[in-house]
Amino acid sequence: MKTRLGCLSNKSDSCSDFSEISPPGLKRSTKHPKLSTDEVTKWADSFDVLLSNKYGLAMFRAFLKTEYSDENIEFWLTCEDYKRIKSPVKLVSKANKIYMEFIDVQAPREVNIDFRTRQETRQKLLEPTSSSLNEVQAKVYSLMEKDSYPRFLRSKIYQELLNRTQMHCQRKSV
Repeated sequence: MKTRLGCLSNKSDSCSDFSEISPPGLKRSTKHPKLSTDEVTKWADSFDVLLSNKYGLAMFRAFLKTEYSDENIEFWLTCEDYKRIKSPVKLVSKANKIYMEFIDVQAPREVNIDFRTRQETRQKLLEPTSSSLNEVQAKVYSLMEKDSYPRFLRSKIYQELLNRTQMHCQRKSV
């Protein structure tokens, strides 16, 4: 991770090329996208704007990994996928997997939720519907929005990316 994000501290002119700082797992095309200052600045407008931008989401994921709390975004994204499942059989299977991975006490990627929410979610997942995880997903979203997102905006990862895009734009206009 440090190696992939290490270019942020370099004086490279091409650091606005997202490929140099993209986290592992982000699909890369042959032509690497350039991030504009405007695009990166918009991530600070709202948490929804950040999550709706694939590069913003990737940077937020990378940031959460540095804080050892990436289970939150992974859970939220998994819930988004879960809502799109149409087959009742697949819904039951996916609900069980999500519960065992993220919700159960001592789950490998346990999200930070209160006892009441955990119990209510467990009950809802006995007969899962596409909306069974909405409440717990909303709580995790709120936690990220109120806690992780402001720290991301103040983080070295975000601030240096923003500075790099601004410096790159200034060099181009000179």
